Amino acid sequence: MPQFSVNPSRVDPYKKFKFLVKWDGKVVAGLYKMSPLKRTTDVITYREGGEASVERKSPGKTHYAPITLERGVTHDPEFESWANLVFNKNSGSMSLKNFRKDLDIVLLNEAGVPAIAYKVYRCWVSEYTALPELDADENAVAIQSITIEHEGWERDPGVVEPKET
Repeated sequence: MPQFSVNPSRVDPYKKFKFLVKWDGKVVAGLYKMSPLKRTTDVITYREGGEASVERKSPGKTHYAPITLERGVTHDPEFESWANLVFNKNSGSMSLKNFRKDLDIVLLNEAGVPAIAYKVYRCWVSEYTALPELDADENAVAIQSITIEHEGWERDPGVVEPKET
């Protein structure tokens, strides 16, 4: 069976350096790096009374790992604005209405066409780094980041394998 149903002659997987992350319908500007989408399910072990030497296993609670987004420091205020909805220094409180957002993560093929997409639900910012450690001896870009907690993700069935020519 071919790995790619629309393009059976394609044998190489998609590259990880072409992607988009969107919230509020807008692409996140200057995104450099994103941590993986990761889900872990606890294992519940137990033994039956009649078989004391055999351990049985069943699934328990499922946990979704936080997602970290990193980008070069820019004048775009979106990271800071979202982080301020969870805790605003001026008011000392949070926006109960708007602090959660849904994300779209889109992996693009080499031509820049969406190949695979995921929807991430009920996200909120748990950590915000406005500026990294600054060092005059380094030759690097200043990176800011947000860490996002969420309540799960699923593949977007509306994004199908694109035809390639």
